[in-house]
Amino acid sequence: MAKDKKKKKKDKDLEKEPTAAVVAEQVPEEPKPALNRKEFEKAMEPLQTELVKLQEWVKFKGAKICVVFEGRDTAGKGGVIKRITERVSPRVFRVVALSAPTEREKSQMYVQRYMPYLPAAGEVVLFDRSWYNRAGVERVMGFATEEQVENFLKYTPFFERLVINSGVILVKYWLEVDMDEQAKRFQERNEDYRKIWKLSPMDLEAQARWYDYSRARDAMFAATDTPESPWYVVPSNDQRKARLNCISHLLSLIPYEEVPREPIKFPKRQAKGNYKEPDYPYHYVPEKY
Repeated sequence: MAKDKKKKKKDKDLEKEPTAAVVAEQVPEEPKPALNRKEFEKAMEPLQTELVKLQEWVKFKGAKICVVFEGRDTAGKGGVIKRITERVSPRVFRVVALSAPTEREKSQMYVQRYMPYLPAAGEVVLFDRSWYNRAGVERVMGFATEEQVENFLKYTPFFERLVINSGVILVKYWLEVDMDEQAKRFQERNEDYRKIWKLSPMDLEAQARWYDYSRARDAMFAATDTPESPWYVVPSNDQRKARLNCISHLLSLIPYEEVPREPIKFPKRQAKGNYKEPDYPYHYVPEKY
């Protein structure tokens, strides 16, 4: 009898012990080494090829895609968007980066100023910040009342459901950077004249009010991270990996297919005939390089 009790206890202890698979899941993965520029460009090329395939499918199917990019200041939203749009047509992939609202826009229904920019058939719209300004900068900086913010958080899931039900594929990304990396990037903007336009008084406040922005982000996620319109978080301390991971993930969400393409036959160039090059004093650009 004592033997049986011991055996049962041993069996229970074994059941409690994690399996090798569970242990493996609990052990954090070793960080992958950083990519040099050559490795990054090599990995980016096939992704940009797929973005062109996506573009042709969007035109062919009349699809409507809306991608929202939010995140902390310096997190790299502009860098991801730049890489997405680098090899595609600006007539299909449109970037929307609105400035501060006018007095007229302030008097409108809040989402009204964003609605004209939502995609029509055959378009991909990339929002470099969006209606979520109300949940972030407007809340932290006091540009919106708490009542306005609460109403926004309450009704935004309904608004996004309407957008999705109209046939729009809506994707939302939050780019996350840690405190030290953000401070480092702000300093780079201050020291590199090519980047000083990115450094505004709002950016300085973003660094000073790190935890206010953290609280605002947490409240936004709690209210608007829904099953039909989830937030996808992109760790972006490593900017190159963030761009590759984000683009790869975006492509995985869209059910696009390669559109059949007829081979192009270029026409024969016309004969010169009696045309003569004019002796005209063109104003040529100096060849400094």
